[in-house]
Amino acid sequence: MDTIASLFSFITTPVSWVIVQFHSVYGAIFGPDTGWAWGLSIVSLVILIRICLIPLFVKQIKATRAMQTLQPEMKKIQERYKNDRQRQSEEMMKLYKETGTNPLSSCLPILAQSPFFFALYHVLNSIASNDTIGVINERLLESAQKAHIFGAPLAAKFTDSADKVEALNSSLTDVRVVTAIMIVLMSLSQFYTQRQLMTKNVDTTVKTPFMQQQKMLMYVFPIIFAVFGINFPVGVLVYWLTTNVWTMGQQMYVIHNNPTPGSKAQAAYLERLSKSVSKHGRTRSRGERAIVKAIVAKGRDRNEYERKFINGLNKEGLAAQADGTVVKSESTAAAQAEEAAAVKRQQPKRQTKSQRQSGTAKAAGEPTSLTKSDEPEDAKPAGPVKKDNAKSAGSTRSRAQSGQRKGPQRPKSPSKK
Repeated sequence: MDTIASLFSFITTPVSWVIVQFHSVYGAIFGPDTGWAWGLSIVSLVILIRICLIPLFVKQIKATRAMQTLQPEMKKIQERYKNDRQRQSEEMMKLYKETGTNPLSSCLPILAQSPFFFALYHVLNSIASNDTIGVINERLLESAQKAHIFGAPLAAKFTDSADKVEALNSSLTDVRVVTAIMIVLMSLSQFYTQRQLMTKNVDTTVKTPFMQQQKMLMYVFPIIFAVFGINFPVGVLVYWLTTNVWTMGQQMYVIHNNPTPGSKAQAAYLERLSKSVSKHGRTRSRGERAIVKAIVAKGRDRNEYERKFINGLNKEGLAAQADGTVVKSESTAAAQAEEAAAVKRQQPKRQTKSQRQSGTAKAAGEPTSLTKSDEPEDAKPAGPVKKDNAKSAGSTRSRAQSGQRKGPQRPKSPSKK
């Protein structure tokens, strides 16, 4: 037994026992010697372990957010004591103690999962070496060696020789194709998980070296998985691919429902929450109330997205309470009712120019414009117009145009001699 196996031998038996129990269930459905029975047993082992690690995952989220909040203070300490490493470390530990933050908390799920990973690796390696281990006896060992996942034996590796692969009733091509695809999927899932964290769930207002380190890890981790993946048995690749997919889905859920304050994910979440609260007039779940409660408690320390959320509720006539509930605001409701009443009042219709002129003339007591039927009879010509009369009319019009009064002129009185 090698050194790593001896370190994790205390958990080898429990891991093998869990796999055998799941195998008895799936073996009754798909057959005991099939890859489905053994592969799903490993997947179920991963799910069981990750469910048990959910409390640690919650602590990891809180620790990561706390570390992001402390980055500006940590940067100040580093600049202040850049020539005194010991004092810098002391101040850092003091800051962690005052804020109740532990940098190692962000690594808890990985550290807690490591014993199970190495135990499973040792179990599958023993199957490939035709050695019994834990509760896996000779009958189960023979069944596991017959199990193939898409043509690749459960205990085969990418680096195995052709003779070893043939001993497991498979071909080297099948093993390398299957393991290569699984390694690529494993690396891509790791990359996407880290990228999703950096692009959506990081406070964009904080620019520190910690963020640069996280971006670097986004590219380093997939390479590490690809390098070490060629030495993993197919069963271990199934285990690691499953846990990566679980982590990705779990993180997507957290980003969607409980994003980091100041991140793009929070802006999208508060926009959805604002529409939901405006539609129903209340917060509908415990998670929504927790988010609103945290925003109200911040007061003036709210970020841009949180202030926009509170202002949006006020415009809708709603007010966020300290306990996370949302109620109708009386002052805002009264203002909205008054505004609605003002809108409903009938405004006078706008009059045309002719209507305004007509109304002005009536108010001044002036006669309105005459129609043809209202013209005086003496103004109408009694008969055919003669040429002389036409000439006189033309001269009259010319005089009228020159400034004289229109109409018949008063005869001048005869001059007295």
